[in-house]
Amino acid sequence: AADKDLSNAAQMFILGGLGLLGFFLPRILIKNTADKRQQEIALSFPDSLDMLLICVQGGIGIEAAINRIAETAADHSEALAEELGVLSAELGLLNDRQAAFKGFAARVGSGPARSFATAMLQAEQYGTSVSKAMRVLADESRDQRMALAEQKAAALPPKLTVPMILFFLPALFVVILGPAFIRGSG
Repeated sequence: AADKDLSNAAQMFILGGLGLLGFFLPRILIKNTADKRQQEIALSFPDSLDMLLICVQGGIGIEAAINRIAETAADHSEALAEELGVLSAELGLLNDRQAAFKGFAARVGSGPARSFATAMLQAEQYGTSVSKAMRVLADESRDQRMALAEQKAAALPPKLTVPMILFFLPALFVVILGPAFIRGSG
């Protein structure tokens, strides 16, 4: 009888564990996918912003420039191309441009894209030059991307210390001290 109770307890433990896994796993997977998408957009957005700036300075309207960059960005970042395509469609179809830019910022969620949407809203609201706002934004987003790369590079040496001690140094000692032991024993 005790064996059957233990079996029931084990079954309940397994069912509880599977229930928790089923509850938390979808959230973790969705959060992971969203984070990867935001990182992809954040990495490729400064380059797209530079191309957008060139188009706007060349005399193309902001809607046409966004549409053109959406087509071009598809080679580098499908997520960014998709979001720029949606933004282009919303700008073309909606009468409320502010809603289109706010929707873009809400959907994308990454820092540079939010800054872009805010800058476009402010440029439209206050009548400032779109190209000047985009130039400042492009420089800023490029600097942010460089700072992030420098942070990752600065964090690398502490992460490599333990693997070097475990794997590299023993092999180095064998190579350096091996011949001395062979001569000493021979």
